[in-house]
Amino acid sequence: MSLENAPENTDERSAFYDRIADDNFTPLWQVLSNIITAEPQSGCRAHLWPYSKAREYLLESGQLITAKEAERRVLILENPGMRGLSCITTSLYAGLQLVLPDEVAPAHRHSQSALRFVIEGSGGHTTVNGEKTTMEVGDFVITPPWAWHDHGNKSDEPMIWLDGLDIPIVSLFDTSFADRYQEETQPLTKPDGDSLARYGTNMLPVDYHSKSIVSPIFSYPFERTREALEKLKQKDEWDACHGIKLRYINPNDGGYAMPTIAPFMQLLPSGFSTRRYRSTDATVFSVVEGSGVSIINGESFSWSPRDTFVVPSHQWVTHETSEDAVLFSFSDRVAQEKLGLWREQRGR
Repeated sequence: MSLENAPENTDERSAFYDRIADDNFTPLWQVLSNIITAEPQSGCRAHLWPYSKAREYLLESGQLITAKEAERRVLILENPGMRGLSCITTSLYAGLQLVLPDEVAPAHRHSQSALRFVIEGSGGHTTVNGEKTTMEVGDFVITPPWAWHDHGNKSDEPMIWLDGLDIPIVSLFDTSFADRYQEETQPLTKPDGDSLARYGTNMLPVDYHSKSIVSPIFSYPFERTREALEKLKQKDEWDACHGIKLRYINPNDGGYAMPTIAPFMQLLPSGFSTRRYRSTDATVFSVVEGSGVSIINGESFSWSPRDTFVVPSHQWVTHETSEDAVLFSFSDRVAQEKLGLWREQRGR
């Protein structure tokens, strides 16, 4: 049957296929089993990027090129199964960005949505649409599509963060646009903390009405997130597959904070072994605290703070911890859910 295998070929059929190929036709029955598969088929592979090596390469790059010359001094985390495609999963991009003391990554904007997750440093900043936020380890920061943004570092130490963007999704739709601001930095039009005060305290301005697909909060401090996880830990109610896992939301509607990227933070207690789990959203993890081992499709990956690893779509994964562990992660789950594609399966 053509859903599993292409029908048997004959000389007459081959001649027909060759003839119609000249006019750019292809018989569906010859390729159906390749393009509509019984289960997800992906080149994405499980992989872990140790931070010790990544940091060494990043600091070396800092001696080779400035943030201004590079536009963004980033080392792309390329999935080993899709080298040359500048992606960590089939739908998402990830990279590690370095901003050295007194540097500025110049202001620009693009149609891609972006997140920043701070891995190292204190006191650097990012400015989005006229509002600056100071960046601390564990903070989750959003750059909405087509929003002006620049980064800077007035501290004495390097700032390093994980970038996550929906570049492959935008490229799929041929909707990539980008623009450079006329100055190196944009003017500040709002006080620091303005968006968090207006929208991040379970209250909204009285006459505020918005259906924006992006959260009006663009900086989610880790201090608040960590406190929430610790409070929930006291209840001792652990999901067998996730421990305690929270998602960052858009206060406008309670949905995901971003339109194409779903960000999460989870806590796994010391000595915890999760039940087998798989889902269709390939997921990128960044280790915030603790250490452990993730077994992905039978392959073991040992991780510690600041490491990054990826779990491909529809591959079984378990996590085992040797101490309390906190993991930040992001995937395309929000897009899959909107399209009616997302699936999960819990093992026994």
